[in-house]
Amino acid sequence: MPIRPIDLGQPGAAHVNSYWAATAGPPAAPTQPIEGDLEVDIAIVGGGYTGLSTAYHLARDHGIKAHVLEAHRVGWGCSGRNGGFCSAGIGKEDYGTWIARWGSEQTRRIYAMSRDAVELVDSILTREQIDADRTPTGGLELAHRPNRLDEMAARCRFLSDQFGIEARMLGRDELERDYLVSREAYGAMHVGEGFGLHALRYANGLARAAIDHGAVIHEASPVLGWEKDGDRYRVATPRGTVRAREIVVATNGYTNDELNEHLRGRLLPALSSIIVTRPLTEAERASVNWQTHLKIWDSRRLVFYYRLLPDNRILFGSRGGIEDTPESNAERRRWMVRRLAEMFPPLARVDIEHFWHGWVCVSYDRNPHFGTLPYQDGVHYALAYIGSGVALATYAGSLLSKRIAGESVDYGPLLSRPLPLFPFPAFRRTYQRLAYAWYGYKDEHA
Repeated sequence: MPIRPIDLGQPGAAHVNSYWAATAGPPAAPTQPIEGDLEVDIAIVGGGYTGLSTAYHLARDHGIKAHVLEAHRVGWGCSGRNGGFCSAGIGKEDYGTWIARWGSEQTRRIYAMSRDAVELVDSILTREQIDADRTPTGGLELAHRPNRLDEMAARCRFLSDQFGIEARMLGRDELERDYLVSREAYGAMHVGEGFGLHALRYANGLARAAIDHGAVIHEASPVLGWEKDGDRYRVATPRGTVRAREIVVATNGYTNDELNEHLRGRLLPALSSIIVTRPLTEAERASVNWQTHLKIWDSRRLVFYYRLLPDNRILFGSRGGIEDTPESNAERRRWMVRRLAEMFPPLARVDIEHFWHGWVCVSYDRNPHFGTLPYQDGVHYALAYIGSGVALATYAGSLLSKRIAGESVDYGPLLSRPLPLFPFPAFRRTYQRLAYAWYGYKDEHA
């Protein structure tokens, strides 16, 4: 079936009823929607991590005042809905594919960019004194079936040998003694990279920092499109027009095909859903020996990801959703509650207090893309983080700011490739259903 546009609702809509929204505290700062006509230097479409980071770095590092145009609230999209995993890694291709295509040296360079991205988020949290509930460094990838252990061990050695990552394998006994007990964990790889954070507090803190350094944020100001107007671009919003020298497209999974002809058919929004429990009692934590606050994910293609929050709640997320309808969302919630109970049977009766979802952005080649739109030299973009946007979107903003400021920026061989068109893009959801069916079978039976 043809892909449905993302329903963005009325301008200025409140955040979804997430744990992040309930605990984020005050918003970034009072903002005003676009009213009438405005002349600006840089217009940034989207007030998530990419747009906020671009505005922050333009102001702080280059003295350039950017205006961020956000349809709803700062962090309203996946920047305020994700699981808060700040992790190294780029795209979904196998690293061996990179080596075959570009060689070992370039592969190491590509991966190093993702490590730089994690370090950048950490430095911003410290420099701007953003209280985002940062977790200890590191994470666990759990082998959800015994036959995943050999491949995981090989990848562990590869990460250590090729990239210098602090990675080691944990046997099931060590995992259950020192971290947690799950019916679907037969061992794990401990990776000494990345951390967890409060997704919306980070977005709000980044917005405050951008404003403090001179950026301007306009909430309730959805962009309807743009066209060339002399040496500038005329950006249309419901209640006014913004004329800008350059534009940054920072809408990621919330990029509708109608936004611009050069983006049409090149992105696939994919749902990622999260439930959060009530706080666990000490007895409940002890029943599964959950001792760690590290971020955790498993070895599935349709990955489950979870972690213990500072107030002893479990955040439990999953990929695999396709349609955003009340019926499918209700079914998704029931399925996730059941799967959490199957992984951790002693916690089967723990109440669920929050459920929400957001649109992750997928490209045809399953890689992120940074660049400038064809035939629109002043329109820059960073899109398709495929679930790794906390670190990579922040990093994208720093690189985009340098390019806009006139510096020579090399995005590298992976990120700089043109954003490809999906074959027969009207059938993107059909491709997705087929892929998910295949991945689901492989996850559980192969």
